[in-house]
Amino acid sequence: MVAQTYTVAFEGVEARLVEVQCAVTAGMPGFAIVGLPDKAVSEARERVRAALTGMAIALPSKRITVNLSPADLPKEGSHFDLPIALALLAALDILPRDEVERTVALGELSLGGALMPVIGALPAAMAAAEEHRMLLCPRACGAEAAWVDAAEVIGAGSLAEVIRHYTGAQPIPAATRGEVTRGLAARDLRDVKGQERAKRALEIAAAGRHHLMMVGPPGSGKSMLAARLPGILPPLTAMEALETSMIHSLAGLLDEGGISMTRPFREPHHTASSPAITGGGRGAKPGEVSLAHNGVLFMDEFPEFPRQVLETLRQPLETGEIVVARANAHVRYPCRFMLVAAANPCRCGHLADAARACPRAPSCGEDYIGRISGPLMDRFDLRVEVPPVAFADLDLPETGDSSATVAARVADARAAQAARYDGIAGVRVNADAEGQLLESVATPDEGGRALLTRVAERFGLTARGYHRVLRVARTIADLDGSASVRQPHVAEAVSYRLPLSKDR
Repeated sequence: MVAQTYTVAFEGVEARLVEVQCAVTAGMPGFAIVGLPDKAVSEARERVRAALTGMAIALPSKRITVNLSPADLPKEGSHFDLPIALALLAALDILPRDEVERTVALGELSLGGALMPVIGALPAAMAAAEEHRMLLCPRACGAEAAWVDAAEVIGAGSLAEVIRHYTGAQPIPAATRGEVTRGLAARDLRDVKGQERAKRALEIAAAGRHHLMMVGPPGSGKSMLAARLPGILPPLTAMEALETSMIHSLAGLLDEGGISMTRPFREPHHTASSPAITGGGRGAKPGEVSLAHNGVLFMDEFPEFPRQVLETLRQPLETGEIVVARANAHVRYPCRFMLVAAANPCRCGHLADAARACPRAPSCGEDYIGRISGPLMDRFDLRVEVPPVAFADLDLPETGDSSATVAARVADARAAQAARYDGIAGVRVNADAEGQLLESVATPDEGGRALLTRVAERFGLTARGYHRVLRVARTIADLDGSASVRQPHVAEAVSYRLPLSKDR
């Protein structure tokens, strides 16, 4: 007789169901695991053997074969320990086979039989719910998996507790979901002295999820502005929170099973490698672009990132997803994020100050910004110069609106976009609109069309640049509470398109 249970193998954020079959047959004693396991899965037999021995359960002197089906799907990770142990215990008639068969299990076993936490409990619960099965996981993962209401989730602390649960000696209560975590207190925009134009660009970017490039000398406030962006962004919707948490679950970033409603804000260092940014490495883990899904990816010192890293951003900025290609698999992750980049005007940063600039000015600035390719620069909807703030201005009173006031305007604009694109798949904000949809919602009035035509001819806007101006103009109109896009909205959108066009 063959006993079986189920677990999952991860392909990006998708958890594919894996059938774990165990047969105990006559023959030379041995314990084999087949079905394309990696090293961690193959070593499960020693952890399972030690855990059972610690509970005084002796393995028979027979041939034990565990098959992971489908056999052509790569199996990676230590979470296969628990389902292998379950299938083996059912094959030995220690656990009821029918109960084990309706279970999706994942968890790592210690040599003493304790269940150790593993990554991916949330997507595993989604897979269990789709198959109408129960999820069995380590107790530390139960709060995370319990966010999927459609699945029954049991969190156990040890293999001994699992045996007592299935035999009815001591049933384990269902796991309860973790707490909604709150981020750190947001910093206020009013802390930034001056820079009203950059603040306005930040508000527009937040309202329509537009990509933003800030260029200015060191100490002008670029990083300070970006750090205040989370304070004006609306909280995640329930669907967005689930999408984001599934990615963070695979990366092991969920804190005690809690799900955050705050939008992610990721800021990798400019020495980060391509796999760290786009995803890859062992197990093709999600990168920074995916961890910033539904949030913000802030890349300071943008031209200092390796050219290969910068060029890999071009596709995900357009499509909202990244494909990590490997010889035996293609793993797909969502990455619909807002890119905020900051750069100095040149390597020394003082291009505009004749007294402090290097002797190579202005060619040094052209060379430095020229590290950003034209196609990548064309993908920034908003480009704004951040001039230095005079020392005397630092003692002036706070100016401009607070983050709370700006956040209210951003929330109203996002609500207008949600109503406009309700029922349209893949479109949530103005930055997602394209083609006929964009033309239908962002067609400017006669004055706006004439202005846009003149700008396109004068500055040689690309087709992509033309459509990005329309998207930004639509967002500005939403912030203005206008149902139509008018000439002033187009004029402001164009003004954020021009500052760096001379460098291309």
